[in-house]
This record gives sequence, C-alpha cells and structure tokens, in this order.
Amino acid sequence: MSKNVEKRVFPLSEIKIEKREDEKPPIITGHAAVFNQQTDLYWFKEEILPGAFKNAIKKSDIRALFNHDPNIILGRKKSKTLELEEDEKGLAVEITPPETQLVKDMVLSPMERGDLSQMSFAFTVAEERWIDKKDEPSLRQIVEVEELFDVSVVTYPAYKSTDAKLRAKEMFDEHKTEMESEDKRQKEEARLKEETGKKQIEKDLKLKDVQIKVKQ
Repeated sequence: MSKNVEKRVFPLSEIKIEKREDEKPPIITGHAAVFNQQTDLYWFKEEILPGAFKNAIKKSDIRALFNHDPNIILGRKKSKTLELEEDEKGLAVEITPPETQLVKDMVLSPMERGDLSQMSFAFTVAEERWIDKKDEPSLRQIVEVEELFDVSVVTYPAYKSTDAKLRAKEMFDEHKTEMESEDKRQKEEARLKEETGKKQIEKDLKLKDVQIKVKQ
C-alpha cells in the first residue's frame, strides 16, 4: 500500500460562503469530502467509507489552504479557525478565513462568482480495501485516512494532472502485483494441502494394511 501523499477533489456545491450578522467576517462551510461517492481515477474507481477521517481529525493539525499553497492559509485546526467533523454525509468543515484583501480577492470573491468551484484535500492512507470485478473497473475503498494534511479551495483538480495519473497507475500496478502474489500464495497453499492430504491417505492405507496383516 502506497504511503505517498494523495489529493482528491470534490465540487464546491458542497461548500458555501456563509455571511454572518454584526459585521463578523464570513465563514466557509460545507463538506470537503463526501462518503460513498465514487471518483474515476482512470485505472480504477475510488470511494471513501464512513469513519475514514475519524482518527486523522483527532491527531492531525490540519490547515485550510488555497491551492494547497502553505503561503495562503485560510484556517488551522490548532487555532480553531478550521473546524472539522465527520457526519453522516462526509467530512464537514467550517473555515474562518483571515480578513485580508488577498483572501477576499483570490478566494472569497471568486467563490461567490462561481469561478472557484472545487475543493481538494491532501492525505495518506492507513487502510484500504480493493474490490475486483471481471467486467468492471476495480474499486478502491479508503477505510481509514492516516494523516490529513490540509483541505484546500482549488482552481484545478489535482487528480487530472499528468503526475497524478502516473501515481494512480503506479498504485493500481502495485495492487495488481499484490493480488497476483496473493493468488500464487493461495495456489501454493492449496497444492501443499493437497499433497499433505494424499500423503496422509497413503499413510492411513499403509497403517490399515499393517493392522490387517497383524490380525491375520
């Protein structure tokens, strides 16, 4: 299983800017990831299972960024300007972005106009499950996220880049290699079990033959 940092994208239809009363700064709320929603990663499909973020939320000091750029910080878990929790739908987030002109111009205004329409998150995987079907693409299920580094409002989806496609192919090739190795192991185990069974039968027959001769 790969421990490389991965990035996934969900549409910002799950995210909105919420304006508050008393001239308080607006907040960004919604879902950065949705459970049981399949993403096409060219060589396979992928979905995130409920509970996948539970441990990562507890242990990771997660940032909210723009385009995964650590120089443009929208919020941070430690400072409570980024709040995350799992609900029945997915990974719910609430971001209180800084009141700077840069953030207003680069993030908030384009979001309000619909120019920014996607959110991404960077993570590593602790546990995954593969479902392989003969006439359908394999399905990778993310059971548990090991580390959640950031959630980011993005201009372009990271998984459509050439590098991301290559990483997805490497991941699928690694899965196929593991699957072939497991298949060989199971076949060898079955062969040894069959041989052991045959030897045991021969041993039992010889013992029975000896017992018959003794009785005679």
